[in-house]
Amino acid sequence: MGVRSAIRELFSRNEAPMPAPRRRMFEGAQMSRLTADWITSASSVDAEIRSSLYALRNRARQLCRDSDYAKQALRSIASNVVGQGIPFQAQVKQLRGNRLNTAINDQIEQLWEKWSRAKYCHTAGKLCFSEIERLMIRSVAESGECLVRIIKQPFADSPVPIALEVLEADLLDDRYNGKVATTGNEVRMGIELDKWHRPVAYYFLPRHPGDYTFSNATPDNYLPRTRVPADEVIHLFLTERPGQTRGVSWFASAIKRLHHLAGYEEAEVIRARAGSALMGFITSPEGELQGDDVMDGERVQDFSPGVFRYLAPGESVSVPDLHAPDGQFEPFMRAMLRAVSAGLGVSYESVSHDFSSTNYSSSRLSLLEERDTYRQLQAWMIENFHQRVFEAWLDMAVLSGALNLPLYDQSPETYQNVRWMPRGWAWVDPQKEVDAYKAAEMAGYITKAEIISENGGDIEDVFTQRRRELDMAEQLQLYFDTTSQQQPAQVNITDTVK
Repeated sequence: MGVRSAIRELFSRNEAPMPAPRRRMFEGAQMSRLTADWITSASSVDAEIRSSLYALRNRARQLCRDSDYAKQALRSIASNVVGQGIPFQAQVKQLRGNRLNTAINDQIEQLWEKWSRAKYCHTAGKLCFSEIERLMIRSVAESGECLVRIIKQPFADSPVPIALEVLEADLLDDRYNGKVATTGNEVRMGIELDKWHRPVAYYFLPRHPGDYTFSNATPDNYLPRTRVPADEVIHLFLTERPGQTRGVSWFASAIKRLHHLAGYEEAEVIRARAGSALMGFITSPEGELQGDDVMDGERVQDFSPGVFRYLAPGESVSVPDLHAPDGQFEPFMRAMLRAVSAGLGVSYESVSHDFSSTNYSSSRLSLLEERDTYRQLQAWMIENFHQRVFEAWLDMAVLSGALNLPLYDQSPETYQNVRWMPRGWAWVDPQKEVDAYKAAEMAGYITKAEIISENGGDIEDVFTQRRRELDMAEQLQLYFDTTSQQQPAQVNITDTVK
């Protein structure tokens, strides 16, 4: 072997082996010392909900009871989604032509308005229809879901034999899981599902499981379940993952932050109170005297503004800095509340009522995004609750003879066509918005009907009322800036004198 061959062989023996090629993967999926504490699972949505449903629901309710910000967020959601209620306008058309049948539409709307009173539409006779709407959206946001049972019987001589029973999610037996022997259907957290995951029935407890504190209550372990067919139950919740059976509180991602925020506020308040109450300490050579603050040989400590405390000989006190909340308190609170607002889908200004750092542009941008969320919730609520309740109500109104609708049994969809009108919103600067609407309409980008609808109105109602106002003004010879008639010529006093 030559010298060169020997050297080449020596270096080849000492050469480190080539590392195995690393598998390509997303950075977010890589495991390292920085992600070692990132624990995840591949469980289904129902498996995650089943293990967290009880705690999430109760913690969210506690926050909505005790936290000012959570309570305000809940109030803002109900006010913006429902407001004073979501009315409708019947859209039944005449058999010939495309014009609305005013007589039948008025008959339907008037009967609905009468039935919407609390004594008729609510089984307990306590909530009118608009109050049921607000209670439902509050329950869905707070507890994650709400259930409404349709009871087809009259209450308090109702003109239509139908009423609504609003049920809390606790009444749905989430501990009942398994197979139904007779049908083979699966029961998940109190809901019986067929092979297509369609609800077949709901299993309710006869009483709220939290009523055990009353003397005549039975522990919920012994309460029999009531099976209610799915066509009698409206189960409202937002579906976030495919295959989801139960709803999750909208406060789920903000619960921990709101809890810590409440503790931080309490600590700052206590620090401020202690700092303003404590004045100083006095050391006496005679030692501590027996007095009202000594009981059973132990000193009772309390602090009041302007108080000085005595110390025994040899005792010393280290007083911490107990100044009032420093300059970091307000920025920290704003940052925390912005995160809470993002989790709830509500603007920071709506949750905190802090408008100190807002202007027209930022307020408008925040309101536009927030109102898009509210419009989605309005459409979801109309589709899943309002329309279903109206169709069931219309069936019972016709069957009971409260409404006389020709050929209803042959084509009920003709009379089920209604236009729901959820609330709209006023703008931060109405003058700028009106100018923008006028320019968009003149350019052909938008219609009057769309403009009126965005503000929660109906073009037919607006035009009808407008015609009445113009006719009345003309009859009384009144002229305004918006009337089309020419005003009488103004008499110039100077010219008359000349």
